[in-house]
Amino acid sequence: MDRITGRFTRVEPRRRIRRLVLGLLSDLPRKNCWTIAEWAGDATPDGMHLLNRAKWDADAVRDDLRNYVAEHLHDDQSVLVVDETGEVNWPPA
Repeated sequence: MDRITGRFTRVEPRRRIRRLVLGLLSDLPRKNCWTIAEWAGDATPDGMHLLNRAKWDADAVRDDLRNYVAEHLHDDQSVLVVDETGEVNWPPA
């Protein structure tokens, strides 16, 4: 988290991004701004709208994530597949 929190100019978004990411990685059955805010102890989801309200460098965060993956998950035989639908596609049809 230290790698990306510095990409936010103010301390409040830095704290919130940590809670947002931890909420996304949590075992919450449904993940949206409301459920993550409640999980994080916030009364409203207002602070979870970091992507469009906070000042941050999205390209730098993308690069940080890419570098993290390359450093920690590198294997010449591996393939990373990202499916934004959230649907489990296993076993294949």
